[in-house]
Amino acid sequence: MELLTGFGLATAAGLNAYIPLLALGVLSRFTDLVALPTSWAWLENGWVMLIVGVLLIIEIVADKIPALDTVNDAVQTFVRPTAGGIVFGSGTAAQTAAVTDPGAFASSGQWIAVVIGILTALVVSLTKSAVRPVANIGSAGMAAPVLSTAEDVTSVGLVFVSILLPALVLVALAAVAFAAVRVWRWRRRRRAAAP
Repeated sequence: MELLTGFGLATAAGLNAYIPLLALGVLSRFTDLVALPTSWAWLENGWVMLIVGVLLIIEIVADKIPALDTVNDAVQTFVRPTAGGIVFGSGTAAQTAAVTDPGAFASSGQWIAVVIGILTALVVSLTKSAVRPVANIGSAGMAAPVLSTAEDVTSVGLVFVSILLPALVLVALAAVAFAAVRVWRWRRRRRAAAP
C-alpha cells in the first residue's frame, strides 16, 4: 500500500512539484490523515509550508503563460524529481537519517524509495516538458492554461487518492466483511425457517 502512495505522490510531483509537498505538510500538521516519519517532519514546518506555498503560486502562474511555461518546465526538470524523491520517501515512511557513513547508508537500502520517487517524477516531468511546446505551437498558445490547469487538478487528485487510498481500502474491506456477515445471517435464517 505504501508503494502505491509513494508512486501516486511522485507522479503528482512530476506534474507540479509543490502540490504534493504542500499537501503533505498541511495534512501532517493539521490532520491525522498523514503522520510523517521523524526525518520528514520538516515538511510541516510553518516556514517551509509558506515557502512552498509561494513557490506553488509562482509555478501555477508561470505554467499558464505560453513560452514562459517552457522555461518553467526547464527549471522544474530539476525541482520536480527532487520533490518526487522527497514525497515518495515520506509517503513510504522511509527513514532517511543523516548520512554519517555513506557505506552503511548505501547498504541499508534507505535510498531506494527516494531514487524511485526521483525517477517516477522525472519521467512524468520530461513527458510534460516534451508535450507542452508541441501543444503550444499547435494551438497558438491557447493550450498552455488548459493543460496547466488539467495538470494541477490531476496533481491534487493524485495526492488525495494516494493519501486516502489506504483508508479507502480499509473501508472497502469493512464493507465486504459487513456484507458477508449479512448474507451469512440471512442464509442461516432462511435455513432455520425452511420446513
